[in-house]
Amino acid sequence: MTRLRFHIDGMTCEHCAATAQAALNAVPGVRARVSWPEASAVVEAPGKVDLDALRAALSARGYTARFVDSEDGQPGAGGSGLHIAIVGSGSGAFAAAIRAAKEGARVTLIEAAGDIGGTCVNVGCVPSKIMIRAAHVAHIQSAHPFAGIEHCRPRIDRPALVAQQQQRVTELRQAKYEDILAGHDAIALIRGRARFRDAQTLEVALRNGGETAVSADRILIATGARPAIPEIPGLAGTPYWTSTEALVAETVPEHLIVIGGSVVALELAQAWRRLGAAVTVLARGTLLSREDPALGAGLEAVLREEGVDVRTRTTPVGVAHDRGTFTVELEGGRVQGDALLVATGRTPNTDDLALDRAGVETDAHGRIVVDDHLRTSVEGVFAVGDCTTLPQFVYVAAAAGTRAAVNMTGGDAALDLSVLPAVVFTDPQVATVGLSEAAAQAQGREVMSRRLDLDNMPRALANFDTRGFIKLVADARDGTLLGCQVLAPEGGEVIQAAALAIRHRMTVDQLADQLFPYLTMVEGLKLCAQTFRKDVRQLSCCAG
Repeated sequence: MTRLRFHIDGMTCEHCAATAQAALNAVPGVRARVSWPEASAVVEAPGKVDLDALRAALSARGYTARFVDSEDGQPGAGGSGLHIAIVGSGSGAFAAAIRAAKEGARVTLIEAAGDIGGTCVNVGCVPSKIMIRAAHVAHIQSAHPFAGIEHCRPRIDRPALVAQQQQRVTELRQAKYEDILAGHDAIALIRGRARFRDAQTLEVALRNGGETAVSADRILIATGARPAIPEIPGLAGTPYWTSTEALVAETVPEHLIVIGGSVVALELAQAWRRLGAAVTVLARGTLLSREDPALGAGLEAVLREEGVDVRTRTTPVGVAHDRGTFTVELEGGRVQGDALLVATGRTPNTDDLALDRAGVETDAHGRIVVDDHLRTSVEGVFAVGDCTTLPQFVYVAAAAGTRAAVNMTGGDAALDLSVLPAVVFTDPQVATVGLSEAAAQAQGREVMSRRLDLDNMPRALANFDTRGFIKLVADARDGTLLGCQVLAPEGGEVIQAAALAIRHRMTVDQLADQLFPYLTMVEGLKLCAQTFRKDVRQLSCCAG
């Protein structure tokens, strides 16, 4: 006798369950019981079951089935017998699920939100980069540097931009998450909110009502993070934006106030300015205060040139909203606008997981503490992504998810973050990898550094855009490259070459001796490396 369990998507009531059950029972040799509260079906048959026939029967009634479990080793059950529960369905969760299934495990994904895919595809990387690119195109029309091409102020149809943006979000979510999930029999999805009962059991409040328990051999927490909201008197209860609302707002504000001075705040501040809003940025410290000071200072100059009112070392002490106008009280003044964006960092989604029941350790900010193997303080419980102490980048989450899956299925994989490139998608872009000069000196290293301003770069001169610089930091003893900081158009396309050079312990002389294609931005790495030994201003255009 074969006994299988399926998770069924699409049911909304008991009548749906009865319809789905009748459809399954119509498959020859099958006896099925369907539960609407649990969104599941149990199927029994005297021999092997045709999984495709079961799926087709449900699909004809508008439902989708995902294989969950088998008691006799039916293909798709997970050959190792290992069951892994993953809380979350973002990049880290999916990377882990796919790799764990490949290793023969049975995987249950548990997602509380309406859409799977997590922050990046839904409300983060994808929609923000689309919006930033659209704003860049608008800016080029009105502010390009070329003589003989008329400037024009574009008409912004914001609803059309948002519709196109969200359509692409939907397409990518379907292709990269929903379709992949549907193609993996060993991965099941439960829609509900999970919390720990103990270190091996999760209680799940199902979205359609009811509750179920999921017991697993290993549990992976990948619940991500959400925008952090500072405790500013009067802010709560006002219709302020976080990045989520700012990305889909269909009206261009007359005056947008941005609280924050880091990545999200600056990316969106510049984008909205280029779409036509007056913008004021209120930063508690300097811009990009964790980076080399020259990066924040250079970007600040660019934003001011574009008309952004940048106020550094400014702390809001109160917020009021009346008749469509925000008033932000400052220490010595106030600023008013019709929209307010709060972009002051992110906070981990760990507060309702009942981590204390399992004994999972967190830091003072609620982030789950993990080691380089993605292990938490509790044996058998792992964590990845923005809910942890790892750097908050989607590519770190995905890499961690894959390695966590290897470790949960008996392997040994460490996450190496010693060379971690990062990009801020302003224009010019800010890109970094390795150590800044100050960070290297703080480690007790003797360093040397060189900065190449873009007015010494042929590509930048040809573009009539010399905003920014490239800086290299090297060990003073042997010239080994330690870090790179870039403020340049398309700086994100430059930084990976520097990352590879650092990974392979190249010296600045070796980098200077490499062949780089002429009239590219990445050639700036070679030119900057050459400045350690010579004055590049005295070289011909493409001198080697």
